[in-house]
Order: sequence, then C-alpha cells, then structure tokens
Amino acid sequence: MTINKKILLAKRPKGLPDKDTFKFVETEIIKPEKGEVLIRTLYVSVDPYMRGRMIDAPSYVPPYQLDDVLGGGALGEIVESKSDQFEQGDIVLGSFGWQSYYTAKQDEVRKVDKDIAPISTYLGILGMTGLTAYFGLLDIGKPKEGETVVISGAAGAVGSVVGQIAKIKGARVVGIAGTDEKNQYLKEELHFDEAINYKTSTNLQEDIAKACPNGVDVYFDNVGGEISDAVHTNLNKYARISVCGAISSYNLKEEDIGPRIQTTLIKKSVLMQGFTVGDFANRLAEGSEALAKWLQDGKLKYEETIIDGFDNIPDAFLDLFEGNNIGKLLVKVDK
Repeated sequence: MTINKKILLAKRPKGLPDKDTFKFVETEIIKPEKGEVLIRTLYVSVDPYMRGRMIDAPSYVPPYQLDDVLGGGALGEIVESKSDQFEQGDIVLGSFGWQSYYTAKQDEVRKVDKDIAPISTYLGILGMTGLTAYFGLLDIGKPKEGETVVISGAAGAVGSVVGQIAKIKGARVVGIAGTDEKNQYLKEELHFDEAINYKTSTNLQEDIAKACPNGVDVYFDNVGGEISDAVHTNLNKYARISVCGAISSYNLKEEDIGPRIQTTLIKKSVLMQGFTVGDFANRLAEGSEALAKWLQDGKLKYEETIIDGFDNIPDAFLDLFEGNNIGKLLVKVDK
C-alpha cells in the first residue's frame, strides 16, 4: 500500500510559525470510489494568506483546524480514476494542500490544459495569484493611460503581474521591493519605470515622491505597514488603493498600529477597497482567458521560485516572510 505523507497544523502560532507549528504524519491512501479520483501531488502552493488561517478567528475563509492537513492550492496527476470526467494521467488543480496523495470527489478538482503553459503556472500567473492581480488592479485600481501605479511587494507572485498589466494599460509603474536583485528584475525584465529598495531607503516617503513626480494615482497594496504609510502621503486626488495583503503584520504579536489614513481619504477623495479573488468568483473565466492570451502573446512574463521536496514545504512557507522569493513560490513534491 502506498503511503500518504501529510503535514498538519500542530498548534496555533503566536508570531512567526516555527517547526512546532507543523506535524508530519503518514497514513494509508484512500482508494477512490465511484465519482472519485486518486491524485498524486506534483506541486503545492505556499501563500501568505495561509498564515491568517492558522489563527482561530473569523475571516473570509475558515481557519485551519488543529491536527488537520494544511489546505491550499495544489496540482497533481490522477493515478486512478473512478470518474467518467477524468482519466489516468490527467493533471488537475485543487485545494488539497500539503499531502502527497489525495482522494478527491470529481467536483473538487478541475483539469488543466498542459498545452497552454507549464502546469506550474496554474498555481501562479494563470491561477489564484494572476487572477488576484487582474481583478484587484483593473476592477478597483482602474488605471488610466499615463497615470502612475505604485505596487508594494512588487517582485512577488501578485505584484509582478500587477505591474505588467498596468504597463499593458499604458500606466507608469513604480515597484517597491526588498533587494537590489529584485528591483533589477522589475526594471530590466518586467520593464517597470522605477523600483525602490525599501530596506536601503533612508526616507521612503521622499524616495516615492522622487520616483513619482506626478504623484500616485493607483496603489496596489500587498504589505501594509510603514511602506503603505509612506505611499499614502504621495496620493493624488481621486487616487485608488487596492488592498490585497498586509504581510508586514501577519506575524506581529501585538496589534498593528500606525498613522491614521481617514483624513487623507477625505481630503483627497481617495477610494480604498480591500478584496479577495473570491469576490470575483463568477468572472474567473474572463480573467483566466485574458491572462492566458497576454502570456501567449508575450505581453506577460513570470518567474517562479521552486523548492524541491515534500519535507521542505514548511521551510518554503516561512521563506515568504523573509522575502526570499522572486515571483511565485512553489514546492515541487514529485516529478
């Protein structure tokens, strides 16, 4: 009998998760019954939102339960099918998360087209992160030609796509990232107009003003915290803020308190809206088609940071909070 490796939530972390947060177990695989498929996991996604699910608190998605598998985006190959919708060898996408095998009901997963792009892209630029960028920028940010778009976490999976879509729409794009290597990638590979290293900046507010001489019309916020405080001081009248993430605060032990933004919103008539990709569930096909076409036309590029090995999944997850990745961070579980 093939063994299924699983990673469970052992305890709820306070601050940054550590090795005691996770528990490795092995179980027998569950043979599929009628209408089910057995999947061998190939890639798993590690994403910042998963940190929020480790807290037992209401949110837009239910919290993880203790001693349950950490669920999240995953790609796998069907090794046995009892469903008339799938065949052995099909590559499927689902949310079965951190386990090496999974027995899924046929409506839990969907087949991906291996001919459009490498399958890993369905966990990145053609998946949740690409769709997050697409809807968050175009539906909330609404960039116009010639406007200035600023993106924090700009070299990450979402931010790097946001900047490229903004360029497609004719905007001037400024990225904020944490290393010179990332900023070089943004400017040379993705053709951002400017890039700022927030870790070496001695006055981020002034550096943003210098990079944005006409002010900021759209801010795509992936990080929150002091970086966003600095961007807010440079907003133009009628600016739009798309709030995608707040990774700077996810591992804080105390409440995150900073400058108040209400006065800025009022004085400058700024729109600030938070969102998740689930808000656009009825339009995912639209976003997927647009992203796939831009990718095939060479208008979008992507970078992946891929860690090998199932046992390295927790370390890869923790790397998100160190900013060690460029583009989408994935773990390759099996060949």
